[in-house]
Amino acid sequence: MKLASLKHGRDGQLVVVSNDLAWFATAGHIVTTLQGALDDWDRVAPALQNLATDLDHQVIPRMRFHEHDAASPLPRAFQWADGSAYVNHVALVRQARGAEMPETFWHDPLMYQGGSDGFLGPRDPIPLGDESWGCDLEAEVVVVTGDVPLGASREEALAAVRLVGLTNDVSLRNLIPEELAKGFGFFQSKPASAFSPVFVTPDSLGDWWSDGKLHRRLNVDLNGQPFGRAEAGEDMTFDFGTLIAHAARTRALGAGTIIGSGTVSNRDPDGGPGKPIAQGGVGYSCLAEVRTVETIANGKAETPFLKKGDTVRIWAEDDRHHPIFGVIEQTVV
Repeated sequence: MKLASLKHGRDGQLVVVSNDLAWFATAGHIVTTLQGALDDWDRVAPALQNLATDLDHQVIPRMRFHEHDAASPLPRAFQWADGSAYVNHVALVRQARGAEMPETFWHDPLMYQGGSDGFLGPRDPIPLGDESWGCDLEAEVVVVTGDVPLGASREEALAAVRLVGLTNDVSLRNLIPEELAKGFGFFQSKPASAFSPVFVTPDSLGDWWSDGKLHRRLNVDLNGQPFGRAEAGEDMTFDFGTLIAHAARTRALGAGTIIGSGTVSNRDPDGGPGKPIAQGGVGYSCLAEVRTVETIANGKAETPFLKKGDTVRIWAEDDRHHPIFGVIEQTVV
């Protein structure tokens, strides 16, 4: 089952989207918003699934689904917490700036709490006030949970996953060092994120969702050129069950909590940093990583951060090369 929210008010209008992303049916007679569905999932989900089945069988009224009309599936959320499950990415960034890599990073996940009072739609522009802030894309996988009890185990956490999707977790890299130096974490350096047009139930992903990981390639294009083709299911040190359980260690999580994987990152088969696509590698899911590799190899970063007019495209495909979650496509303004 694929769910989306059309732009309408603060919390959008919940719709069920066909598997091919071509059509939608309104879900207002069942529940009006995705947050409302998550709050009452056990009762509402079967009715939404029946609606999805009727939509795919073309036995109910349907309308064309246009991704430009979509908000984030959750236009705002009670909680957005982003991890850093691909420790390869963390290690590279720290190596480039000469910082020691604590051993605990390999068995204790990193996580920050992001702003969730308003997300960008999948085709909304990225507003950038100053190019000197170092605007970066971050292509990631996300899950949305139901209620997660305090102290949940990994297995309990995985059972609470309701939906899977993608995000562009925008970062302002040049603001990060001074913020982190204050010891209180990200704030100004983490503006609004954007999410894929649809979120998908794990059962609809079949074998692509297993062991708390999405086993698909995460595609990133920058200004129409291939930039990243990393495999989301590889080199993921912490699966989503582990990330959710980490977040719930000292507090319960409410239904509608979004948990991010952090930047998807693959090492090269020889064990070294990943290579650009032009050199036969799988590329990168953020600019900071390619800049890090350049710094390690050449002593300085050469790839610029995003500037006004740049366009980012993020998606994952099924076996027929059709987008599973729709496409995040944003231009910096």
